[in-house]
Amino acid sequence: MMTDAMQKGLLLGPGAPGQWDDDRVSGPCVLRLPDGRWRMWYYGRDHGFDPEINLPTGRIGLAESDDGLRWTRINGPATRGAVFEAHADHSRFDSTHVGVSCVRYEDGLYWMWYLGGDQSRFRMGRFDVKGLRLRPGCAISRDGLHWQRLDGPYQGALLDFGEPNAFDAASLGWPQVVRVRHDLWRLYYHSLDPARMVFGVGLADSDDGLHWRKRGEVLGPGEPDAFDGLGIGTRQVLWHDGRWLMVYEGVAGSGHSIGLAESDDGLHWTRRPGSEPDGSIFAHAESGSGAWDAFAVGTPCLVAMEDGSWRLYYVGVNETGLGHGDELAARHRIGLALSQDSDLTRWQRWDGSQR
Repeated sequence: MMTDAMQKGLLLGPGAPGQWDDDRVSGPCVLRLPDGRWRMWYYGRDHGFDPEINLPTGRIGLAESDDGLRWTRINGPATRGAVFEAHADHSRFDSTHVGVSCVRYEDGLYWMWYLGGDQSRFRMGRFDVKGLRLRPGCAISRDGLHWQRLDGPYQGALLDFGEPNAFDAASLGWPQVVRVRHDLWRLYYHSLDPARMVFGVGLADSDDGLHWRKRGEVLGPGEPDAFDGLGIGTRQVLWHDGRWLMVYEGVAGSGHSIGLAESDDGLHWTRRPGSEPDGSIFAHAESGSGAWDAFAVGTPCLVAMEDGSWRLYYVGVNETGLGHGDELAARHRIGLALSQDSDLTRWQRWDGSQR
């Protein structure tokens, strides 16, 4: 049985048997709306979802809350209550699985940027993986439940893979979009360099939020022995106090922790050391502790509060089955950490009673 200490930070686990997310939940995108409601789009999968796709992605769902702490799942129009799922056309980029990575609300419309994969396979080390060749897509909605895709030029995707030796030759996933001004949008994405087998952050920009131009890699791996020595995974970019901030998932062989980088222009980034022993701002729980997030914390989503503090919604992964190349053997669940005042480098896990 998992003790209270082992559960600390845990916010949302898998859904009820038979629901679209009864196996795992991941990738929270949390919005606090002007009317006071909280909404969280997230991805996950049911126990019957294709096990060859060795990622926590599958379908996308929605939960709502009055306080951002206690969430109620909303039954959607897609399979088993999801709100968005893979396209039925097998020729599309998103025909096998999808995952949400960014939601914005502007002028009465929800804009969702998501990642999708098809049936193609990719060799990663000694593993032959299905669904890893990811590309970004976009959809819009008036209610957050019923979505219409805005198709891009690459089998529906907004961007295509790079040339064979490029940093993004294998995968372009987890798009996250910021609007710099009325005629400049930026899309940051998660890349996989198949030659070096490391992850990085790529950038594309746009005049209208629909048609995109690649600008190259803007942040790559840290030092070999650092918490991000194998690269940068999922991330959130936001403007705060006159500078750009990037909270990101650092990848290392020993686990995943969350780091922080800063930029004056959103193009050139400097890592900011954190207070955790591994140099991150928020580290996974101690290895061997049995905690629900003892192997990895990642997919960060920050929400600013009125008192100047922050909430960090994240995905936690336990240690079960890891080290054998099977990501699906581990459990993916959604957690919450609270900043110490306004300091983005010091966090404490939510204990279920804090508000």
